[in-house]
Amino acid sequence: MTNSRQIAFTVLRDVHKGAYADVALDRVLQKTKLPDLDRRLVTELVYGSVRRQRTLDALIDQLATKKSHQQPQDLRSILQLGLYQLRYQERIPASAAVNTTVQLAKENGFSGLTGFVNGLLRQYIRLTDKSADPLDLPENPVERLGILHSFPDWIVQVWLEQLGIAETEKLCEWMNQTPTIDLRVNPLRTNLEEVEAALQSAGILVRRIPRLPQALRLISSTGPIQNLPGFKEGWWSVQDSSAQLVSYLLDPQPSEVVIDACAAPGGKTTHIAELMKDEGKIWACDRTSSRLRKLQENTQRLNLHSIEICTGDSRNLPQFYHAGDRVLLDAPCSGLGTLHRHADARWRQTPESVQELAILQTELVVHISNFVKPDGVIVYATCTLHPAENEGVISAFLANNPDWRIEPPQRDSPNWGYSTPQGWLKVWPHHQDMDGFFMVRLRKTNNSE
Repeated sequence: MTNSRQIAFTVLRDVHKGAYADVALDRVLQKTKLPDLDRRLVTELVYGSVRRQRTLDALIDQLATKKSHQQPQDLRSILQLGLYQLRYQERIPASAAVNTTVQLAKENGFSGLTGFVNGLLRQYIRLTDKSADPLDLPENPVERLGILHSFPDWIVQVWLEQLGIAETEKLCEWMNQTPTIDLRVNPLRTNLEEVEAALQSAGILVRRIPRLPQALRLISSTGPIQNLPGFKEGWWSVQDSSAQLVSYLLDPQPSEVVIDACAAPGGKTTHIAELMKDEGKIWACDRTSSRLRKLQENTQRLNLHSIEICTGDSRNLPQFYHAGDRVLLDAPCSGLGTLHRHADARWRQTPESVQELAILQTELVVHISNFVKPDGVIVYATCTLHPAENEGVISAFLANNPDWRIEPPQRDSPNWGYSTPQGWLKVWPHHQDMDGFFMVRLRKTNNSE
């Protein structure tokens, strides 16, 4: 168990030096042979400590008083690990959390401060034993929610303006959950019932997801995904439910030409091919060739033949002008709808980076609008919940392009239940229990008055 904490600390040290949490964790776990139980513990400690960083830092500052600002980052990471276990991991005994954290301090150059570490953690336990939360929260609702649920103030503000306090709090709570894993069954190779039976016979609990005909959610621990029944045979892909909605909104038909303008790593591209019965042509474009390799691997595993890869920036691909029956723009975005999956994303994005992304998204929509044939369709999608990247981009595009209109989903579409009065779709995670997403279907008309 101590070894698990040491590995988690090693990863946290890399994260605080600028590494992405998932990359740093994967790099360390690949070098270390750990039982599945210990791997899960390390993953939980790393992602949890990064996710709850603001709350844990506030606790450290309040409990340590004057000493808090003199702590080296490594010592603070050790304290974060200890407090994370005490505050959020009920299955870990308090004594084990304290003792392993003190040992961690001793083994990493802080032998002289083990009394300080022990005292701070035991002070937290004493205060919580008296049914008092040691976390002192301000009255300002933005700061209060930001400290309590560990988000930057600016993200809380963006959600408050759309949802109000009570709903924002529910969304914050949802975003701090451990993410679920959804599968999308490949109907060209198998069916939902067969995959369901194979997983259940392997002891994996699953449940179906309403309105999504190819979706199964894993509801028990699985071990490595690639070891599950049907992976090598191409029976299914990992794809969140809300991401599956995007291709249904596009509604591609066999024999059509479809252009996926920002395709990598390819989850939606392969779903489009499945919906088209692998008939027709799908151009999968992306400017990052390394990310397209993942798409190639999945195309081969799923035994799909209709996908052609094109490496390049979709703002500079004139060969596709007026070539597509349907175009998908799954735009690069801030990812504010998937913060539960990317533990450090909330600390990496800023209001400035969102504005830069909104400019890029606007440029991409304008360029790819040239890709469609007359009466063609575009679906614009993001996994963010920031209006500047969603409603703002689409409203500006429509204002400048009167020959385009929003086409709401049909009543018999899986998307129908998520449609708004404006005609676009917005998935709020705390309502639908899936990643946050925005998507809209646009049709080109010949009416340019």
